[in-house]
Amino acid sequence: MLGKNTRRDLLRVGAAAVTSFGIGGRFAFAQEDLSPTPACESGQAATLRQTEGPFYKPRTPQRSLLREPGMAGTLLDLSGFVLTRSCRPLARVLVDLWHADDKGEYDNAGFRLRGHQFTDAEGRYLFRTIAPASYRGRTRHLHVKVAAQYRPVLTTQLYFPDEPGNQRDSLFRPELVMRVSRSGDLIRARFDFVLDMS
Repeated sequence: MLGKNTRRDLLRVGAAAVTSFGIGGRFAFAQEDLSPTPACESGQAATLRQTEGPFYKPRTPQRSLLREPGMAGTLLDLSGFVLTRSCRPLARVLVDLWHADDKGEYDNAGFRLRGHQFTDAEGRYLFRTIAPASYRGRTRHLHVKVAAQYRPVLTTQLYFPDEPGNQRDSLFRPELVMRVSRSGDLIRARFDFVLDMS
């Protein structure tokens, strides 16, 4: 939904209501047993920035459910908070997610496995999607843009723990590893973004 990472783009889409997010009861912070990433303390460093890569597309649909009926792949629920460096939760922050499918391929024609949402009043976000596959030269990862009004857009990538490809991927950073647990055929992941705000 962000065009060229401009404030104008953020303001254009920022008017969308958080109520459409509707995470209240059904969210119930599904990842509550996963420890924060990072364990926020006053003066926390901001989340590391990384390249958006060649497959970013602006104007994604506003939605938290990215997996579709009949879609192959392991179910993945990703959630967390968007915080300031002083650990204050941020409401109405745009979180845009995109990633490869279970074969390591991106949909560059449409918006499959792409979407954005706004954090709720407590700074929470939730995506329901599938775990991506690795592909040549890259370990498994998710791409994210996080945009608060009147602030530069944070573009980064998230990684899975204990992946064989992590050490071979020159972009991999341990600071961007998600907390992950598995429940049946569902992977639950958590990552808390810290924006460079006091």
